[in-house]
Amino acid sequence: MTMEMPRSFHHFDELDPWRDRQHMLECTSAVAEAADVMTFTFRSDKPAWFRYLPGQFVTLELPVSAEPVMRTYTLSSSPSRPLSVAVTVKAQPGSIGTRWMFDNLKPGMMLKAFGPLGDFSFVRHPGEKYLFISAGSGVTPMMSMTRWMADCAPETDVTFISCARRPDDLLFRTELEVLARQMPRLNLGFLVEGHEARHGWHGLRGRIDAAKLPMLAPDFMDRTVFCCGPEPFMGNVRAMLESAGFDMAGYHQESFQPAAAPAAEELAIRAGPAADAGAGAARVTFTMSGKEATAVPGQTILQTARANGVRIGAACEGGICGTCRVMKIAGDVEMNHNGGILDDEIEEGYILACCSRPTSDVQIEA
Repeated sequence: MTMEMPRSFHHFDELDPWRDRQHMLECTSAVAEAADVMTFTFRSDKPAWFRYLPGQFVTLELPVSAEPVMRTYTLSSSPSRPLSVAVTVKAQPGSIGTRWMFDNLKPGMMLKAFGPLGDFSFVRHPGEKYLFISAGSGVTPMMSMTRWMADCAPETDVTFISCARRPDDLLFRTELEVLARQMPRLNLGFLVEGHEARHGWHGLRGRIDAAKLPMLAPDFMDRTVFCCGPEPFMGNVRAMLESAGFDMAGYHQESFQPAAAPAAEELAIRAGPAADAGAGAARVTFTMSGKEATAVPGQTILQTARANGVRIGAACEGGICGTCRVMKIAGDVEMNHNGGILDDEIEEGYILACCSRPTSDVQIEA
């Protein structure tokens, strides 16, 4: 008697890589990790495997209202287990997209996603040994990298420092302790600002500083450092390392802070006196919307689109996340991005609207 394999089963070599222009993400689970922290796991809506680097991120399009919002999240999963991806997210006070996920995102729901992208990975910045420093949900890219190492390179030398307000907020603490038994050169350091008697905490307390760092990582000066957490936290770590004389070429941090849009005065300076007469202004044709507009000299494609009622999705607006990727059909642009687009996508004709400025009349598929 022969048994028929389930229809959902596929051998890995039968699958193609997941592509954000062809596939959607289907939520398969939503798990509470701590107060206001949840892990959402996804698979492709079509048979596919996920190809990405440990520590990279995705941007999710969330149907919060009639106008979706874009939110960028680091993957906490490892590409060594490529049939699903996961994000671990914290709802901050005033969160819109993340709070919608907590209240509405359930298994079986579909989301549009962009990516994975990003350079915050030991693959991009290799070293002989590593120091991971994180605070709160900033632990997620460190978990992705450590999970990959546990699966594929368990002899990797890593000192992993996780900081939180209370012991209950130390995400993945139990898993990290398990991984430390599998990885002989994984050294863990946990640091909390405060605790209660019920926590039974016997570890270090306070914030990471010039006294505690050498206690947790005596050889930190010789390590390649990856840091992720709130901006003030990363700023303090960066300043602390600089003061110690650390070679900052070995320091890397993750940030999705959007670039500030140029002020009207700055655009006027870029444009020069010819702008008043419209001389030299490029024409931007949005082919799908059927609209044609004049781009103010110095203005990006994204800014021109918004000024003329053309919707192009965007999240970071700093050339990092890749959400605003659009096809340039004709014309030339100057694009200064921060890693949010791949070289083969540029060769295909794609640009990032947030950091591309027309240098001639252009046609954009939007």
